[in-house]
Amino acid sequence: MIELQNLSLQRGGKALLESADLRVNPGEHIALVGANGTGKSSLFQLMCGKLVHDSGELYIPAQWQIAQMRQEVDASDRCAIEYVIDGHHKFRDIEAQIANCKDDHRLAELHGELDLINAYQIRSDAERLLTGLGFKLAELERSVNDFSGGWRIRLNLAQALMCPSDLMLLDEPTNHLDLDASLWLEQWLHRYEGTLFLISHDRDFIDACCDHVVHLERQTLTRYRGNYTAFERQRGERLAQQQQAFEKQQVVRAHMEDFVRRFRAKATKAKQAQSRLKALERMADIAPAHIDSPFNFRFYEPKQFSDPLLSLSQSTLGYNSPILNNINISIHPGTRLGLLGANGAGKSTLMKTLAGALQPISGERQQGEHLHMGYFHQHQLESLDLSASPILQLQRLRPDAREQEIRNFIGGFNFHGKHAEQSCENFSGGEKARLALAIIVWQRPNMLLLDEPTNHLDLEMCHALTSALQNFEGAVILVSHDRHLLRNTVDEFLLVDAGQAQPFDGSLEDYRHWLLNRDKSAPNSNEPTTTDAPLVDKKQARQQAAARRAQLAPLTSKLKKLEQSMQKFSEQLARIEEQLSDTSLYEESNKEKLKKLLSEQATLREQNDDTEEQWLAIQEELEALETEI
Repeated sequence: MIELQNLSLQRGGKALLESADLRVNPGEHIALVGANGTGKSSLFQLMCGKLVHDSGELYIPAQWQIAQMRQEVDASDRCAIEYVIDGHHKFRDIEAQIANCKDDHRLAELHGELDLINAYQIRSDAERLLTGLGFKLAELERSVNDFSGGWRIRLNLAQALMCPSDLMLLDEPTNHLDLDASLWLEQWLHRYEGTLFLISHDRDFIDACCDHVVHLERQTLTRYRGNYTAFERQRGERLAQQQQAFEKQQVVRAHMEDFVRRFRAKATKAKQAQSRLKALERMADIAPAHIDSPFNFRFYEPKQFSDPLLSLSQSTLGYNSPILNNINISIHPGTRLGLLGANGAGKSTLMKTLAGALQPISGERQQGEHLHMGYFHQHQLESLDLSASPILQLQRLRPDAREQEIRNFIGGFNFHGKHAEQSCENFSGGEKARLALAIIVWQRPNMLLLDEPTNHLDLEMCHALTSALQNFEGAVILVSHDRHLLRNTVDEFLLVDAGQAQPFDGSLEDYRHWLLNRDKSAPNSNEPTTTDAPLVDKKQARQQAAARRAQLAPLTSKLKKLEQSMQKFSEQLARIEEQLSDTSLYEESNKEKLKKLLSEQATLREQNDDTEEQWLAIQEELEALETEI
């Protein structure tokens, strides 16, 4: 059992914990959540003995073996597999004793100890860990120094998993993993029999791995039973009991319900669309748990569009040699595409080519006249001007913007007051990632290319980004290991695998099953559906697409106007309902005013109902026409 009693912890004069209490039973899997900077990583350091608390008691059984994933990226000449085996300290200790032992009796005892720890399967265990985390067998003998920083972090993770442990501390283990490796790690942790403490921004990962949540907030630790989804519901219910939070909740809930209502009518019967619809409905329920989030921003409405915005035709992509062949992609306004595939399959190569940072080896890349792209990539943070403040970096992009406008905007990313005025040199990884996203939003793109945008972000910022992307009217191309983000923001998937990029006709759960079964020789019903039809003439396809859009344009325009009218009615009704909530209105002296408001409310409801009926009729007509076309 782990127990904290009346524990206080300070770092750099800042109180992280004050009289905190917590009890964790053996074998529980705990997600530690809270805003960046509240002290989650410091609590990990405290638990593994690298920090000392200021007062109170911390009890961890003395015999417990603790495994922790190190965040430092050290240089080492050791080969990858030996580096990972180093995580098994008991094995290495016995090895060292055997190397120096000159006593035959003691030598026999040491070999007996090797049998007890199953030493003869340790190397094969290390191989399984490394291949599960995305390493190829040919790479296992390479030096640690040959790997990039992200792959060295994976080696640190493998080293932690290699350690036989009673308590495992994992701080953002999925940050440098692709979706395939994240799913593998999820399965591994699900089988882990020890006590797990996990810090992660990936809510689906937490849901799959953890049975309790500990929330670090206002220097206290609050324990919740269940996974992250249960935590959001319980916390939302608690916040809703507070009047001020309840009032804010109604605004957020109304916005989410309106978004779900509009999406519901537009959704096709495709599995992916229905999956996203269910997720959106759930977003309305969890919104109260994020009422007090410091992040609140939206993407600007794009001023102009080209159609298509961007296309690749008969393209071969790669560097000195091809990685992807025969790529044909057309990105239109409203495209919402998620890229699936393992690290090294070519997702980032495709993203760089779409962004124009990498030219196709052959084929054609065409971009529309009014394309305005926002590109967030894994090295985005390195391009920030660390000597400049957030305000200055935004001013450079739009010199005509007023300072108050900039402050209001950057405040939505939780940069306030002096924090928005100081240089970025001492910013954390999360703060730099938020600033990089803010810079992209500030430039008003009509197409977003997002390559792992949630790395370094906390859960609250991930939630804010998800909400903002849902309301973005441009095109979105997304690579992410965060399944919640993918499920809530994209409508279709493209599988990048074996040198191809083909539509994946299924949900993320289908993709998970496909990953688990792809190495089996027998065909599986969950394998992705690929397109084997002959390629259509690109010019003819563009002409046909343009003709279809022209045919549908009048109905689409009517729908948009009706939606604007419904939004206007909704706002007017909300204002009237707010007035009607005033108890003084029901006094005798305000009788006429009350009567007038009730009359206006009835009229607006009738007009709104009529407008919704028109909208539904046109929507049905549009869907029927789309089917015919």
